[in-house]
Amino acid sequence: MEKDESISQMFTRFTSIINSLGALGKTFLNSESVSKILRSLPRAYRSNVVVIQGTKDLSKLPLEELMGSLMTHEILMKVTNEDEREEKKNKGIALKAAMLESNEERRRICRR
Repeated sequence: MEKDESISQMFTRFTSIINSLGALGKTFLNSESVSKILRSLPRAYRSNVVVIQGTKDLSKLPLEELMGSLMTHEILMKVTNEDEREEKKNKGIALKAAMLESNEERRRICRR
């Protein structure tokens, strides 16, 4: 998966590559395709990959179901990142002010 690529873009590119290889006579089982996709994901998806590998039978997992699971994870990551950015943006800053007026300045202000 490329750096700024979405899951749907990655699946489109992957499908195109698999179809091109199929035209050249190289075929892949569904389980091989699933494994290749899981290996190609960046670190941000590692927890999701571990869950999928542990809970699903990869030999029977349809690519559409895998894509749905990964797209859900992608959306959750975007929402989390936006929330974190918003929290940083709204973070308050405490300022401390000090009055450095002399007695003479105070008298002038009070006389006006």
